[in-house]
Amino acid sequence: MNFSPVHFIAVPLFAAFLIPIVGRFSKEAVKLIPGLVLLYLSYVAISLYPIALQKPIVEIIAGFKPPFGISLYFGPLAAFLVTMVMLIGLVIWLYSYKFIIREPLEKYYMLFMLVIAGATGIMITGDIFNMFVFLEITSIAAYSLTAFLRDKDGAEAAFKYLLIGSFSSTFYLLAVMLIYANTGTLNIADIAAKMQTVPNQPKIFIMILFLVGFGIESELFPLNGWAPDAYSQAPSPIGGVFGGIVVKASTYAMMRFAFVLFNFHSMFELILVLGVITMLIAEMSAMRQQQIKRMLAFSSIGQMGLIMIAFGVGTDASVRAALFQVFNHAVIKTLLFLAAGYLVFHSGSKKISALDGLGHNKPITSFFFALGALAIIGLPPFSGFWSKLYILTSVAKGGFLASVVLILFSGIIEAIYYLRVVGRLYFKKDVSQDNVRRTPISGLVAMGILAVVILYVGLYPHQIIDLIKPAAHDLVDKAAYIKYGLLH
Repeated sequence: MNFSPVHFIAVPLFAAFLIPIVGRFSKEAVKLIPGLVLLYLSYVAISLYPIALQKPIVEIIAGFKPPFGISLYFGPLAAFLVTMVMLIGLVIWLYSYKFIIREPLEKYYMLFMLVIAGATGIMITGDIFNMFVFLEITSIAAYSLTAFLRDKDGAEAAFKYLLIGSFSSTFYLLAVMLIYANTGTLNIADIAAKMQTVPNQPKIFIMILFLVGFGIESELFPLNGWAPDAYSQAPSPIGGVFGGIVVKASTYAMMRFAFVLFNFHSMFELILVLGVITMLIAEMSAMRQQQIKRMLAFSSIGQMGLIMIAFGVGTDASVRAALFQVFNHAVIKTLLFLAAGYLVFHSGSKKISALDGLGHNKPITSFFFALGALAIIGLPPFSGFWSKLYILTSVAKGGFLASVVLILFSGIIEAIYYLRVVGRLYFKKDVSQDNVRRTPISGLVAMGILAVVILYVGLYPHQIIDLIKPAAHDLVDKAAYIKYGLLH
């Protein structure tokens, strides 16, 4: 059977349209549709993966060839990230199956499908205006999911996210207008080929607009004010959606433009500096948090800072290390948010102090959180150890020794606050939890899948590295992107 990258956009969009209609007849069918869609799309992604490794798949829409028409570019990098998004989405759906008990279910799953469609659209589109469209789809769905619980704090967090996100969209759209005015095209590959003809002054201004626009969604300091509230007030599965899907799509877009459109040495230095600042401020902020989900939110921001440091070094080795950390962050932080969701549910409070003794009362869920905590701080034999080691090695080889010291320093801070939570789970006095139900089997299976991935990649890191190498090469090889992106 011949599959097309169009499926990654069209199928979840159709599912989002279908869910409210089906919801009039069957609530159970509403919950099943996203799972079937994600299972199918995971199969499509895995089927297309080996084809994309041999040669990027360029899908021409409506018969208009690039650079005049709209096209989709599915190369090794997109294949890696889209497959990751589909599998993470499938796990989050499995977890949500019994977790989301508040109405309206149709709204939750419809927005979930829109996030999937928008994020994958960002990753595979070959057109900067359509990237704006997919960015808006993703953002609007994310705003709505932040306020899904319909309480005061959630509404405030969603409004803050909406306000800051509107600046992201505005800056991006201004950059698109300036690019079109200077190059006469919206096709990314065609823009890359013509960018050398654009004068330096507008080029630098365009670069700044893109950096700010995607920096907001990628949680870069000082543009990440929305993230702690959004992560902490949205339903717990949505924390995994933000960290594992939404932020990764924006990070992809920023790096694709950095390497293909601009490739300024000064731009990578700026990304590195912003990454260091983001990492340090976020980790120190996480240390001070009294609520578990806010702690995880700041930790997620810190991890994105670490990823940006690796991208900012700009070497092949550092890009591979950054993509490895992207993968680990998506898997590990999703596990942490999912486990924290049920820990909060069982304790009845978001406060870290309310988790005392849950390691004895809820041993499996607590174990998954502890495993995720040990993995995210980079202890062997977990997957987080290898990506952090590769980042440290590549940053040191790049000559940024001060950044190595700061990464190690932030790692110590990270270890302190995560081990503090693990200590409360297992070494504090038991708290009576008589009025709570057990974690559903679907939730345990979802967390168990992520835990197995963390352990497997930790024991056999070369397996994921073999997939990352062509993805990293696809990102840094500007000439190949132009060649295949404009192939008629």
